[in-house]
Amino acid sequence: MDKKTNSSDGTAIAYERVGTGPAVILVSGALSAGSSMEPLAARLSAGLGAVPYDRRGRGASGDTAPYAVSREVEDIAALIDAVGGSAALYGMSSGAALALEAAASGLAVTRVAVYEPPFALGAGGGKERAEYTRQLSGLLADGRNGAAVELFMSLTGMPAGMIAGARRSPWWPDMEAVAPTLAYDDAAMGDGLVPRERLASITVPVLAVAGGASPAWMREAARTVAEAVPDGTYRTLDGQTHAVDPDALGPLLSDFFSA
Repeated sequence: MDKKTNSSDGTAIAYERVGTGPAVILVSGALSAGSSMEPLAARLSAGLGAVPYDRRGRGASGDTAPYAVSREVEDIAALIDAVGGSAALYGMSSGAALALEAAASGLAVTRVAVYEPPFALGAGGGKERAEYTRQLSGLLADGRNGAAVELFMSLTGMPAGMIAGARRSPWWPDMEAVAPTLAYDDAAMGDGLVPRERLASITVPVLAVAGGASPAWMREAARTVAEAVPDGTYRTLDGQTHAVDPDALGPLLSDFFSA
């Protein structure tokens, strides 16, 4: 990230712009910095100005206590000002929830695309989210960052063997370092259910996308988001999972943001 702008509370937010077209701010998901969006940014840069950034508490960005979701919305507002006064948004996973909240908050957002926002669809999902929040808060309060990362991975459905393998990987210390931001993503998800009333206030076009090889509940969550906004469209990317290929997603986003 080679640029910085200051949010309303003074927190420095690091970002970069790839391409010279209309700005599209790329909002990453849990445990991810702006660098995770760079392959997609490169794919979009032919006709758009893709703007990956480090969310607060990650990468080269700062952090200021106390945290609130509204602070991250202000971060996006600062980025919008920095790139020209208006921008489209793309949000990945829990970053999708943040992008939708930014649009619902009335920022100068032109369009929103989201990939697999991990909302639950029934009361049971809300109870699961509440239990996750309770456990996550306790682990982070005790400084057990590694256990917090494991808890998050379990929530996503990652098998125990894969979690054990992740612990042995060279990038595990980096994940532990940003584990406190799991609480930020948890807050952005609210009660874990699709925020239908909040989404109904979004006045710009929204594209919700899910992978055809992802679990059915992820596709249904994305479809429900599209149905909840006044101008929503749902699309399935055949063969894709939550780890979506930028080469598969890029053309769809380019067409949507260039419309």
